[in-house]
Amino acid sequence: MSVRPSTESATLKIIEHRHYGRWFSAAVVLLVLVFFGSSIASNPNFEWGVVLQNLTEASILSGVIMTIKLTCISVLFGFAGGTLLAFMRLSANPVLSWVSWAYIWFFRAVPMLVQLFLWYNIATLYPKLSLTLPFYGEIWAAKTNQLISPFSAAVIALVMHQSAYAAEIIRAGIQSVSVGQLEAAKALGYRPAQIFRQTVLPQAMRTILPPAGNEVIGQLKTTAVVSVIALQDVLYSAQIIYQRTYEVVPLLLVATAWYLLMTSVLSVGQHYIERFFSRGNVADKPKWFRAKQKNEELAS
Repeated sequence: MSVRPSTESATLKIIEHRHYGRWFSAAVVLLVLVFFGSSIASNPNFEWGVVLQNLTEASILSGVIMTIKLTCISVLFGFAGGTLLAFMRLSANPVLSWVSWAYIWFFRAVPMLVQLFLWYNIATLYPKLSLTLPFYGEIWAAKTNQLISPFSAAVIALVMHQSAYAAEIIRAGIQSVSVGQLEAAKALGYRPAQIFRQTVLPQAMRTILPPAGNEVIGQLKTTAVVSVIALQDVLYSAQIIYQRTYEVVPLLLVATAWYLLMTSVLSVGQHYIERFFSRGNVADKPKWFRAKQKNEELAS
């Protein structure tokens, strides 16, 4: 039952808070941004003409393709391996759980650059790789240097590094689903596969996606370390050019521009994927939507 306001209270004038501090801080930030923007645009040492000239240079574009390729392969296989490791970590089998924990501990503890160098120099430890069957002998053999190229060494290092971090993200998402949800699904007669697909996965994805999106963006930037083994990504392509022309800063700005573009595309994709999986969750709706819904509830 709604109560009609009296005539006296209806004539009261509501004065909103002015928020002077908010406007002052916004003005200060805008002034600082204008100052830095003007300084960057007017400084001839940035050599923006050289930046534009090299932005679509053939070797730079080839480096962009290599960076995207490394990112896609490492993310795809890294999260596939991370999913397997997460299930092993959550398994009741102590051997699987311990092996998964040890893998995650090791590959999160060792820096990515060290892992890359180890795989690149694996031929020092194993000059030849072979497959031998009992009572039959060697059926296949090859020199390690022929198998482990700079590209394959980079892929192995990136995938194993990524899978360790992805495993913890996925494990946290699965564990975020309350036990009551699982028990309710079992009471309804759902099979384990149905419980995971229809109960666990939709709710876990809301927890998994934000850190997973950050991890994908971080992995794209991590691929820059492959330049130390002469694999031609964006950074290495820029280095090749400025070692010839001595235009160091403009070429680094070219690499920066491409990284900004690629991470921006990933950020936009992350936003729409998160919005898809959070549909129906009021807490993830914009403020204007929540305010509108609240007003409708009060009016009813």
